[in-house]
Amino acid sequence: MSGQKLRLATAWLGGCSGCHMSFLDLDERLVELAEVAELVYSPIADVKEFPEAVDITLVEGAVANVDHLELAQQIRERSRIVASFGDCAVTGNVTSLRNRIPVPDLLNQVYQGGPGAIPRQSPDDPIMPALLPTVLPLHQVIEVDAFVPGCPPDPDRIWAAVRALIFGEAAPHDPHLRTFG
Repeated sequence: MSGQKLRLATAWLGGCSGCHMSFLDLDERLVELAEVAELVYSPIADVKEFPEAVDITLVEGAVANVDHLELAQQIRERSRIVASFGDCAVTGNVTSLRNRIPVPDLLNQVYQGGPGAIPRQSPDDPIMPALLPTVLPLHQVIEVDAFVPGCPPDPDRIWAAVRALIFGEAAPHDPHLRTFG
C-alpha cells in the first residue's frame, strides 16, 4: 500500500446491526485498520451522503425498501470493491422472512391493525420508505466482489476479510471468503 490511506465505508441496510457490532469487536485491530484506512461512511459515523471514490465498502443487511435500493446503487457506482457483510446481505436471511407476506397485508397488519397503530393522513402519506415486493440479498441488486458470511460474522472472519481486501492477502483458513480481482 502507498502512503495514502484507503477510503473504507460500511453500510447498514435491512438487518439487525449485529455485523457492525462484530466489526467493533475487532478491538485493537481497529487501531491497526485506522493506520491504513479512513472510515468515510458508516452508521457509526455521522456522514449523511455516501461519498465518491470509496475503495472498499462492507454492506450489512438485505435490500428491503426503496431507500436501500438507492443506497446500494450509489455504493456500487462509487466503490471500487463491494463486499456483502453478513448473512442478511449474502442470502437475505431473517430479513427475507417477510417475503411470504404480500407488502400491503404486512403494512396493514403491522402499522394499522395492531396496538400502537399509526394513523395515516392519506394513502399517499408514507409511514416509512416504500417496501420492495421482496427482500433481496445484495448480489441480486448490484454486483458484489466479496462475500463475508456469518450471522454475524465473527471478528476473526471479518479481520481476515478486511486484510484480504486491503492487502490482497489470502484467507486460507476461511473457505467462505470469496474475493475477485
